[in-house]
Amino acid sequence: MIRSEILREIAPILRDQLVVCNIGIPSQELHAIDDQPSNFYMLGTMGLASSIGLGLALAQPKIVIVIDGDGSVLTNLGTLPTIGNNAPDNYILMIIDNGSYGSTGDQPTYTGKKTDLAGMASAAGCDNVVVVQDVDTGTALQEAIDGGKSTVMVVKCDSGNAKMPVITMDPVIIRDRFMKAVAS
Repeated sequence: MIRSEILREIAPILRDQLVVCNIGIPSQELHAIDDQPSNFYMLGTMGLASSIGLGLALAQPKIVIVIDGDGSVLTNLGTLPTIGNNAPDNYILMIIDNGSYGSTGDQPTYTGKKTDLAGMASAAGCDNVVVVQDVDTGTALQEAIDGGKSTVMVVKCDSGNAKMPVITMDPVIIRDRFMKAVAS
């Protein structure tokens, strides 16, 4: 499976949650598959989805699911010890690990070689780290939601992007409707 197929499968689970989605093509895919006011689409700032989601989870009680990528997490490894030492039980970080920088042309990341994000997250203090195969993502995500504790999921999948239109919604609109979803 590629990332867009995973997103299509888990969209019904995400519909009732606050979601912060990684920049570029992942946000475009989620937006095209199932746009929701409770989805915050990152249109810039590579590497910060996990940090923004952590701040949101710390600030309010609703479950926050961050959809991030291996390349993005690798650009901000400082987020893992911050998560490991501070993540509340309403925080789920789902790292879609396709071994590539999907938004910039599928150049390989080091997770396709020797770098182990699950091992890094565990070493950084994240207590509940699970490695998931692409076909098991929906089940694992629902278990993380039902489990009621902070979880880092590393979802292994194939590299590749679906052809999706760019998000033409103004960033201010994305922010405002997301803030209303957080407050409701």
